[in-house]
Amino acid sequence: MLAGHKPASHKHRSRALLAALLLASGLAFADAPAPLAQRLADIQDLGRFTPLRALPILSQMERESRAAPLAEKAAFLDLACKIHDSLGHYELANKLCDELILLGQQHADNTILARGMLDKGYVMFHLNELAQSHQLIWQAEKLAVGSRDMDLRVRSTISSGQSYGEDGNFPMALSKLQAAATLARQSGQPMLMTIAFNSLAYLYNQMREHDKGFEALKEAYRAAESIDSPGRMATLKNTEYALSIDSGQVQRGLKALLAAVELERRIGAGPMVATSLVNLSDCYLKLKDYRNALSYAEQALAQARLINNDSSMATARMNIGQALLAMGRLAEGKKNIEAGMAWYEQQGDKPTLQDALAEYGEALERAGDLPGALKAYHRERALSNELFEQRRQKAMLELQEKYESDKRQRQIELLRQENQVKSTEIDNRRLQQRVWWLLALVFALSAVIVYFLYRKVRQANARLEEKNLELKQQSARDPLTALYNRRHFQEFMRGHQEIAQTGATEETVSAIYLMDVDHFKHINDTYGHGAGDAVLREIADALREILRETDMIVRWGGEEFLAFLPAVPRSSLDDVARRLLSGIPARSIDYQGVKLSVNVSIGFAPFPLAPGGKPISWERAVNLVDMALYLAKGHGRNRAYGVQGFARDTGMSIEQIEQDIEGAWRAGSIELSVVQGNWTPPQLQAVSA
Repeated sequence: MLAGHKPASHKHRSRALLAALLLASGLAFADAPAPLAQRLADIQDLGRFTPLRALPILSQMERESRAAPLAEKAAFLDLACKIHDSLGHYELANKLCDELILLGQQHADNTILARGMLDKGYVMFHLNELAQSHQLIWQAEKLAVGSRDMDLRVRSTISSGQSYGEDGNFPMALSKLQAAATLARQSGQPMLMTIAFNSLAYLYNQMREHDKGFEALKEAYRAAESIDSPGRMATLKNTEYALSIDSGQVQRGLKALLAAVELERRIGAGPMVATSLVNLSDCYLKLKDYRNALSYAEQALAQARLINNDSSMATARMNIGQALLAMGRLAEGKKNIEAGMAWYEQQGDKPTLQDALAEYGEALERAGDLPGALKAYHRERALSNELFEQRRQKAMLELQEKYESDKRQRQIELLRQENQVKSTEIDNRRLQQRVWWLLALVFALSAVIVYFLYRKVRQANARLEEKNLELKQQSARDPLTALYNRRHFQEFMRGHQEIAQTGATEETVSAIYLMDVDHFKHINDTYGHGAGDAVLREIADALREILRETDMIVRWGGEEFLAFLPAVPRSSLDDVARRLLSGIPARSIDYQGVKLSVNVSIGFAPFPLAPGGKPISWERAVNLVDMALYLAKGHGRNRAYGVQGFARDTGMSIEQIEQDIEGAWRAGSIELSVVQGNWTPPQLQAVSA
C-alpha cells in the first residue's frame, strides 16, 4: 500500500543558519542575537522538515514574539500554526490559525488575513474537511492578489491549484499552477521556483501527462541547484518517484526514492523518512522482491513508532502483511494486515479501508487462501455499497435542497406579487374617495391584475408539479448511468414477488443477474475516477443493448449492476450469462488516449427459488446470487456461477448454504452451473492521435 502526501510550501533558509539550528545543543543564540524577524525566518525550513526540532526553538521565542510589532507577531503565529499542523496537533494549530485570522481582521491587513486562512485551509485538509479547506484557500488567494508579498502570492496560487485538482477540476488546477510558475519566475527566487515547478510536475502526473511532468521537474531541479536545502531536494526526489512509478519506470523510481531516504535521514526528517520507507516497501512489492519489501516495511514501522505516526504505522503493517503472505507466512501476514486495517476502521477512513480490503483480497487469492479472499471481497463489497449509498443520499439531499430553494423563491415571488396587488388595491380605494369617475377603470385594472396573477399562480403550480415529477423520476434513477437505482428495485420487488412466484412454471421463470466489474479499482487508481465513470456508463449502454426493453437494469452499487428478467425460458439462463460475459468486454472506450475494456464476474439464479418446495424471499434470493458472484470472483473472475436448484433431501438449511455455498455445492445440496468467459479484453494501449 502506497503512502501519499500533499505537496507543501515553505521558505528557503541559508546553509550556515540551518546547520547551526540542527546542532543538538544549538538552542541558545549568540550574545547579540539576530533580529526576531530573521530568527523566525531562519527556522521555516527546519519547521517544515523537522518540526520536532523546530518546536522548542519556537517556544523560546513565544513571549518575545507575542509582545513584538505586528509583522513579527503574525510571522510567529503563522510558523507556530504550520509546525503544530505538521506534528498532528490539529486542535492547537486551528486555534493559532484563528488567532492569526483575527489579528489580520483587527488591523485590516489582508496579507496577514490571507496567511491565516491559508494555514487554516491546510489544517482542515488534514482533518478531511475538504470542502471547508478549499473555500478557505480560495478566499486566501483572492486576498493575496493585491499583496506585495510575492511569497504569499505564489504559495496561495499553488494551494488554490492543488484544491482544484483535489476537486477533479484539472483544467482550472493547471491554469493556477502555471500562473504560480510564472509568478515564481518573475520573483527571481529559486526557492519559489522549486516549489512551483514541483507542484506543477505533481499535477501533470495526476493528469497522466508524464512527459510534461518530467519537464516541469527538470525546471524544479535546476532551481533547487542554487539553494542548499536537503529537504527540498528530497521532496523533488519523491515527486520523481511518483512520476516514474506511474509512467512504468520502476527502476528509476526506486533510485529516486533511495536518494530521498538518504537526504531525509541526513536532516532527521522523521515523518518524511517514515513515508519514504513505506513507499520503498510498496515499490519492492510491485517488483515482487518480497524480502526487501518486508525489510523496508519493518524499518518504516520502527520509524513511525519513533515519531508516533499512527497512519504510517498502519500502512507499514499492511505492507508487512502483504510481503509475509507472498512468502507463504499466512497467519503472520493476516495478523499484520488486520492490525493495519483496524486503525483505518477506527479513524472512520472508509475509502482507504475499502482500497485496503481490495488489496487484501487479491493478496490472499494469490497466496491460495480462497475462503479468506472471499471474506475480504465480501467486506470490501459491503463497504463499497455503503459508500455508494452515502454518495447517492448526499446527491439526493443536494437535489432536494436545490428544489426547496427554488420552491421558496417562487413562494417569495408570489407573496411579493400579492403584496403589490394589495398595495395597488389600497391606492385604488384612496383614489375612489377622491375621483369617483375612475371607479369603473380601477375595477377593470384590478380584474386584469387578478386575472394575470391567477394565471401566474396556475403556471407556478404547473411548474411545481412538473418539478415534483422530475424529482420523483430522479429519485428512482442513478445519476451517472441513468439506470434504475437499488431503492427503486426494492420498491418494485415488494409488489412483484407474489406475481413472479405465481406466474412461474417449469419452463418459464424470472431471473436475477448480479454483475461486478473485474479489477475496477485498477482503472480508478491508474486512470482516475473519470475513467471509472466512463467505463460504468459504457457498461450501462452495453446492458441496455444486450438485454430486453422489458428487463429491469439496476446500478446496484459502486461497480455492481443487477438485472431482473421477467418471463424467460429456464433453459436460456446460461445463454444470457454467456451473452453478458462476451458482450460487455467486446465494447471499449477511448479515454484520454487510452483504450479501456473490462470483464465482469456474474452470479445468477431463476426466481422464485424454492428449496424444499417453499419459495424464499427476493432478498434471500439476491443474497444467494451474491454468494454465487463471490464464487465467480474467487475462482478466477470473467465467469458466471448460476444457482439452478436444490437437492430434495439436502441436510443443509438455507442459512448454511448461504454461509458456505461452495461447500454446499460440493456436498450436492445445491446445483450450480458454470459459464466461462471466452473474451479477453485488448491490452490497454495508447490511442494514436
